[in-house]
Amino acid sequence: MESSTASNNKGNGAKILIAVLLSLLAVGFLDNQMMAKKKKAKDAEKTTFNNRKDEFKFWTWFTANEAKTDAFYIKEFKKYRNSGFDAVLINTGTDAELLRRVAPLAKNEGLEVHAWMFTVNRPGDKVAQEHPEWYAVSRDGKSCYDNPPYVGYYKWMCPTRVESRKHILSLVEGLAKVEGVASVHLDYIRYSDIFLPIGLLPKYNLEQNTELPEFDFCYCEVCISEFEKLHHKNPRDMEHPEIDIEWKNFRLNQVKRIVDEAYGIAHQNDKYLTAAVFPYPEMAGHMVRQRWDKWNIDVVLPMVYHGFYNEELDWIGYATRQGVNDLVGKKTELHTGLYIPDFTPEELKKAILIAKANGAKGVSIFDGPALSSEHLLVVKNLTASN
Repeated sequence: MESSTASNNKGNGAKILIAVLLSLLAVGFLDNQMMAKKKKAKDAEKTTFNNRKDEFKFWTWFTANEAKTDAFYIKEFKKYRNSGFDAVLINTGTDAELLRRVAPLAKNEGLEVHAWMFTVNRPGDKVAQEHPEWYAVSRDGKSCYDNPPYVGYYKWMCPTRVESRKHILSLVEGLAKVEGVASVHLDYIRYSDIFLPIGLLPKYNLEQNTELPEFDFCYCEVCISEFEKLHHKNPRDMEHPEIDIEWKNFRLNQVKRIVDEAYGIAHQNDKYLTAAVFPYPEMAGHMVRQRWDKWNIDVVLPMVYHGFYNEELDWIGYATRQGVNDLVGKKTELHTGLYIPDFTPEELKKAILIAKANGAKGVSIFDGPALSSEHLLVVKNLTASN
């Protein structure tokens, strides 16, 4: 009896163990299926970055306004899509709620949506205005809080200070959480212009043959302190801080840190990170302390605005090729930025073809409302033959 019971118990135990194992396998299988379904749903929700894969891509820019009606937006977005545009960069002043309202309207018209934000330059930022210490300080001791360089809307934050950096990144996160958006797009992700484009100098009655103190940022206490910790010298004590390579590199790295942290935030929220940048990396580093070839970023839209630099159309090809070459070995895509007031329809067509021939994956045309019917027809005809 005893041995028979033990045998039966063993048999029952084995059956129970097998049942438990089968149950665990079934649960695991179901969990995997559920995870796969969730991933598939998330992938479907995440806007495909290029909805015309392997083809040349067309972007345009648009600023939203709470007062405009949905009908106005739908009409505008329909116009862009019917003309062959693939993507629209929408500025809502970092207002995530306005973006939640407008983004679906663009997406429903077949446009990819990118959340365009002013990044280090934060005009009209009510939170920042409560913290004067957050603003960048020039070499001659003036703060962007009450002494903006060049123009009144140049309200540059210090990219080194923890509080101002966290504020900027919180705005990135707010936009990144909006559903249906393909990327958070960083604009003004740099320091204020050390050198203006040569074509703009007459407008300000300026000569800039060297780095002038009033346009050289940032010399706030935090920047100086952090730099001294690394290099044991104070830029304020230097006769020519503009030629100190460590001081220059320190500031390049402050911008890079914001971009790299924004990249992490965007990707955690299943978004890409894109940015408007100066024409090519060496030029960007020289003019605004921005070496975008060293960033963690998915796509750059260099502002190859040839008219700003008194250049001819072929310069668009030069600047595009330079940027493409500087990105060799990286996953970052380059889409050339064009400034529509500088082009006749015929010149726009030439410029687009020049950018494409020099390695650009697309063009972004600034800005949507400035596009004439003739300009729109150029894009439509090119996309039809793409």
